[in-house]
Amino acid sequence: MKIGITYNLKSAAPKLPGVADDADEEFDSPHTIEAIAKVLRGMGHSVALLGDGREFLEKVLADRPDLVFNFAEGVGVSRSREARVPAVLDMLGIPYTGSDPFTMAVTLDKDCAKKLVALAGVAVPHSFALEADAPVASIPIAQLKFPLVVKPAWEGSSKGIRSKCLVNEAREIPDVVESLRQAHPQTVLLEEYIEGDELTVGLLGNDPPSILGVMRVVPKFQVERFIYSLEIKRDYRKLVTYECPPPSPRVEEAARIAFRALGCRDVSRVDFRVRDGVPYFLEVNPLPGLNPDDSDLVILAGLVGWSYERLVSAVVEAALKRIVDSGQ
Repeated sequence: MKIGITYNLKSAAPKLPGVADDADEEFDSPHTIEAIAKVLRGMGHSVALLGDGREFLEKVLADRPDLVFNFAEGVGVSRSREARVPAVLDMLGIPYTGSDPFTMAVTLDKDCAKKLVALAGVAVPHSFALEADAPVASIPIAQLKFPLVVKPAWEGSSKGIRSKCLVNEAREIPDVVESLRQAHPQTVLLEEYIEGDELTVGLLGNDPPSILGVMRVVPKFQVERFIYSLEIKRDYRKLVTYECPPPSPRVEEAARIAFRALGCRDVSRVDFRVRDGVPYFLEVNPLPGLNPDDSDLVILAGLVGWSYERLVSAVVEAALKRIVDSGQ
């Protein structure tokens, strides 16, 4: 079988003035793409590197792979950027791993995702979405629950989420919002901070998905309130410890509900904060990072005894089973 890989590569060039230093934080290195390709070749498949954008369009039409391992995050700040590759593949009738265009779009928009998950019965933090062109004065301060995490609404990989995004008082909001808008011109989410464990849940397969494991992120330093910010992720070896907490049926069930409510397929990672035993849904990543050295899902897989090869193979096998079962 010929399997194509879609992806976005991080730029080696210095950031231009006015470009946020985390603009391509979601993108991957050639090291990650080659690691995935190596696993696919080890499964007996041939591999075509498709990239994204115009390169992807030209190559997918020329190569016509039997399956696409979709790993493309999309360029820009559009909340539908992750849906572009699946939409093209659906149009061409080429099967692919992972979720469809609807799920890719709705999960990137954290506010939309939270509303759907809340309707399914999972607790979510109280929040307010400030649209990109709305004045800060329109924020209903009296309705907010402090402290808050102020963050971009349409980003992944903790883009825009810095230590300064944790605000304790209303007077701090304007400066944080302005800073975020300059770096990430989009809706800003003002979200209630949930005091408690930071957990991420890995899910694989379909109907129903299996729980790969649950991972807790524990700071190595004393802090009044911990957020899993970009600064932490960039220096995680020094700043946090990853561990598997005791089994929590409530968290695992909440993850499955979120997975189903958002239409996820094959693989996803769902993030929660747990307060007084209640898991609060933060977001789901249907394109979880697969850097073999430091992506959260890969670290989680290692904690439960899975090799990198087994993890990537499981994503492909889940997609192939889904495709066969659906008769496509």
